[in-house]
Amino acid sequence: MTNGLFILGFGGHARSVGDIALSSGFDVLTFLDEEAREGEEFAGFRAVPVLPSDAAVTGWFMFPGSGDNARRRAQCETALLPLATLVAPTASVGKQCEIGQGSFIGHQAHLGPLTRVGRGVIINSGAVVDHECLVGDFSHVSVNATVAGRCRIGAQVMVGAGATIIDGIGICDNVIVGAGATVVRDIQVPGVYTGTPARRTR
Repeated sequence: MTNGLFILGFGGHARSVGDIALSSGFDVLTFLDEEAREGEEFAGFRAVPVLPSDAAVTGWFMFPGSGDNARRRAQCETALLPLATLVAPTASVGKQCEIGQGSFIGHQAHLGPLTRVGRGVIINSGAVVDHECLVGDFSHVSVNATVAGRCRIGAQVMVGAGATIIDGIGICDNVIVGAGATVVRDIQVPGVYTGTPARRTR
């Protein structure tokens, strides 16, 4: 039985997905992207515009390849095959963590014990989500961001590269925390928050 993965998209994050998939036991990859050009490939695997009608899908899964939260949600909700969950072999995952379908845990990322990660979430390379946190569906904790213990991150939240969220903070749905920002108070209104301490800028 082929252990194959259809990756939805062929942008930068999709290639990171492919990298983790190959190191996590998938044997064959196919990238599905409507804008794929003939002959496009990554690590010897091709990109095609649509799911081949004659595709042998026994043992195959799908995975959302978009780094954009809204688009990744749509990819998860329209997937025609079961969603995989990808955890890099170099990531560390604490005891009693839960990771939802379609979620991606990148190289050198750390999930503390009792953390719950929703569906279609990205915990990107080098990110730390410490003990007893909750990360809602279709959110993205970007590279080298730190979410300290017992935080509650809502759905479709973007935590930018290098941002810090201190212990016990709650963040509502549909928030963008800018790169390098420091969140020291709960965020209860959707919007874009930047700076140290983070303030709503739009």
